[in-house]
Amino acid sequence: MAAKKVALYARVSTDRQTTENQLIELRAVAERHGWMIVGEYVDQGVSGAKGRDQRPEFDRLLKDASRKKFDLIASWSVDRLGRSLQDLVAFLSEIHAKKVDLYLHQQGMDTTTPAGKALFQMMGVFAEFERAMIQERVKAGLERARAQGKRLGRPTVSVDVEARIADLRLQGMGKIKIAKTLGIGVSTVQRVVR
Repeated sequence: MAAKKVALYARVSTDRQTTENQLIELRAVAERHGWMIVGEYVDQGVSGAKGRDQRPEFDRLLKDASRKKFDLIASWSVDRLGRSLQDLVAFLSEIHAKKVDLYLHQQGMDTTTPAGKALFQMMGVFAEFERAMIQERVKAGLERARAQGKRLGRPTVSVDVEARIADLRLQGMGKIKIAKTLGIGVSTVQRVVR
């Protein structure tokens, strides 16, 4: 059987920190398991709370996962990958769909094993539960606001402003120019013109 191809991912939040300790440990793990390291992806001085668009190596890692460059991603710890459960589960779902496994050294999570796969699935269940709870809280908050007579949605403009918008439009003025002239948003002009 061919050796598993592994990509190592390391990240530190500040330029004063180093990823070298993470990489040394991950290289040793790869050697013990007989994995072949095909790439190292290192985001230096980037917060885990930042999105994929602000973490160039994380983004490259996911693109290479799509290209099937490796079978497994190994990282020092779950917090190296992301700070929120929602982001982590999205990441796990994305790589899982590409048939790429995950090894997290500190948590001992290895989705190549039955126990690791079960843990992965439980994390998905909890994330789904968390999303459902958030939706329920938002819905309850909106209902409470309506019950208290609060108006929801964007504020409307006065009848006078609506009349000015219509008048300027009849004079042939463009929507953007109307918005600038009246000091309002273009979307407000579009809403009134409809």
